[in-house]
Parts: sequence; structure tokens; C-alpha cells
Amino acid sequence: MVTLTLLHPRATEEMFGLIPHFIHEDNPAKAVQQLDDNYRHGGGWFPIKGFTLLEGNKLQYPGDPVIEPLGEIQLRDERIVMYQYAIVAVIQPDGSFEAARMD
Repeated sequence: MVTLTLLHPRATEEMFGLIPHFIHEDNPAKAVQQLDDNYRHGGGWFPIKGFTLLEGNKLQYPGDPVIEPLGEIQLRDERIVMYQYAIVAVIQPDGSFEAARMD
């Protein structure tokens, strides 16, 4: 299992459910592939288009308030960042990202 870093003072490890168990350093697959493979019971990884990644890894969807990151997992050069409302973003070193709901 990888290390989960809590980023918000009210965040707890329990808030992230099984997501930290879906990511394995010894698996050469990228984060999105690992999440898709290991989240089959929940439907897999389906990115939601329209999110904007803001400074401090905050996310905003048009018309919705900004959501702050609660926790993060580092997988090699990718960051898996978890938010309220079961939103998970995989952020690449160049700042590109995908976000999906994993509840």
C-alpha cells in the first residue's frame, strides 16, 4: 500500500475508504489505470470533463464552489488527490489532470 498524506485539518484516513488500497508502487501501470482496474465494483474510472485545477490543487467545476484537497497519494511522478464529494484527481507533472467521482 502507498502512503496517504492528509492535507486538510478535518480529513481522516477513513474518509478515503479503499482508494489507498487500489494503488500499488510495484504495479508499473499509471494511476488512472490502477484506479480503473481496482474500482470495477464501482464502475471503473470515468473522467468528468469541465473541472479546472486551481492553485493549491483546488478544483472547480463551472457553477460549483471551489473544493479543496483533503488527501494525496504520490505514485512515482503522479499525484492522486482526493476531495469532498468523492472526487479524485490524478495530476501529472506537467499539470494536466483527470478527475472522476469514486464513491
